[in-house]
Amino acid sequence: MPYIDLSDEDQVQVFVVTGGGNGIGRALVLELLKRGAKVAAVDISEAGLKETSRLASSTVLSTHVVDISKREQVEALPSAVLARHGAVDGVINNAGIVQPFVPIAQLDYAVIERVFGVNWLGTLFMTKTFLPHLLAREEAHLVNVSSMGGFMPFPGQTAYGASKAAVKLLTEGLQGELAGTSVHVTAVFPGAIGTDILKNSGVEGLGEASDAANKTLPPERAAEIIVDAIEKNRVRVMVGNDAWALDWLTRLAPVRSASFIAKQLKKLTSPKEKP
Repeated sequence: MPYIDLSDEDQVQVFVVTGGGNGIGRALVLELLKRGAKVAAVDISEAGLKETSRLASSTVLSTHVVDISKREQVEALPSAVLARHGAVDGVINNAGIVQPFVPIAQLDYAVIERVFGVNWLGTLFMTKTFLPHLLAREEAHLVNVSSMGGFMPFPGQTAYGASKAAVKLLTEGLQGELAGTSVHVTAVFPGAIGTDILKNSGVEGLGEASDAANKTLPPERAAEIIVDAIEKNRVRVMVGNDAWALDWLTRLAPVRSASFIAKQLKKLTSPKEKP
């Protein structure tokens, strides 16, 4: 199919974006609106959605307070979106949380279940719930945001990585299942993005990791890359130079690259020595 033009006023696209109350999700909402789409922003945080709405100042934005880890809440969402916008042309499953930087052996089951509830089940519930609506459209888009942790092990983020690896395999499987249909499926792998994901996930600071903030990609630029990929119907998108580099390293030398990451994380998560 030809590339989609979100600025085409004769074919206004309606997108549902999870995690729309902060970070990449908020940036995606604003970028889609800027390019002429209508947007339904979804988030568990009512305050976050209110701020997104304030920044957007748009009459074609709707906000929906939903806990995507709760299937019944997700299954009630399409009727609200359709009542406001009349159709759904795209779903961007962006919402995600990380875990505390500790080994699995020290991680409470409640934390693991919360991470999988949002990252994996939330993506699955959204996908299954909205897929019939997407298949009914002449052209539609399903975009699932995984992570570098979905294709490379990050010690101390093993549960998070497993949840994002599940998102990766779900998305790649859907690309095969939906081949030849009207639905384009895109897997997104962001690198280090300058968002509040640690704070929003209830994770404390990471010592020296905070010093690396100036090396992150702004969420606005990440959103531009993702929306560009949607317009071009791309199936796999690396967001940021670090994501590109680690993807290449993992393919070239998986054992050595995993060892390298483990050493770097040990430096970042180790407490600073007092002088």
